[in-house]
Amino acid sequence: MDEEEKLPLTAHLEELRNRMIRCFIAVIAGFVVAYIFKEQLFQILTRPLIRVMEQGDKLIFTGIPEAFFTYLKVSLLAGLMLAAPFVIYQFWMFVAPGLYKNERRLMIPIVFVSAFFFIGGALFGYFIVFPFGFKFLLGFASDTIKPLPSMKEYLSFSSKLLLAFGFVFELPIVITFMARLGLVTVPFLKKNRKYALLIFFAGSALLTPPDVVTQVMLSLPLMVLYEISIIGARVFGRKRQGPEEEEDEEEEEE
Repeated sequence: MDEEEKLPLTAHLEELRNRMIRCFIAVIAGFVVAYIFKEQLFQILTRPLIRVMEQGDKLIFTGIPEAFFTYLKVSLLAGLMLAAPFVIYQFWMFVAPGLYKNERRLMIPIVFVSAFFFIGGALFGYFIVFPFGFKFLLGFASDTIKPLPSMKEYLSFSSKLLLAFGFVFELPIVITFMARLGLVTVPFLKKNRKYALLIFFAGSALLTPPDVVTQVMLSLPLMVLYEISIIGARVFGRKRQGPEEEEDEEEEEE
């Protein structure tokens, strides 16, 4: 980090505030655009559930303003998804001043890859997990028990899953970045693989509904992502340097 870029704490807080304002404006802009197509978006969101429901069954709303507020929340969720690349960009740009010049060059690729993994995680939840999870959960219906999912409950359920899958798919980016900074190493990641798997199952139990199917379907991708993280750490992680090389690098950064 250059001397002129060493800012006081107040300057960092000011920059953080400005970037949060930009993120807020981006989400609001996405919300406004999404609200125009609120009904179509909600139909798309509920399609995995509708496909496994019995013919003629529909979602209900039990409160008078429930449909209105549900459409607002759907628009906000879609706005967040639309603004996700920009929000991720703002986050990495806030981190960038604390990095060396050679590390800063990786910011733009990291932004694109982060956005790709976040959207990919949400799509994985929507296309893979939702159909199997909803089919399993609705399988408890019987002649005396009939499912009547409401708009509000379904939105709360599905949005939590989509965001959870989006965020957990950032795992390779986070670990690779930590390896680049020298905070973790490939031997460390391999040695603690079993503990990571335990954490994945425990985290999946907290992030997903209390059923085995969705927990397993979140844990399995995390295992794969952890192995991808090890590969990323091996390729992009900080290489060990001798004293002379470290001194040359420090002089170059200065």
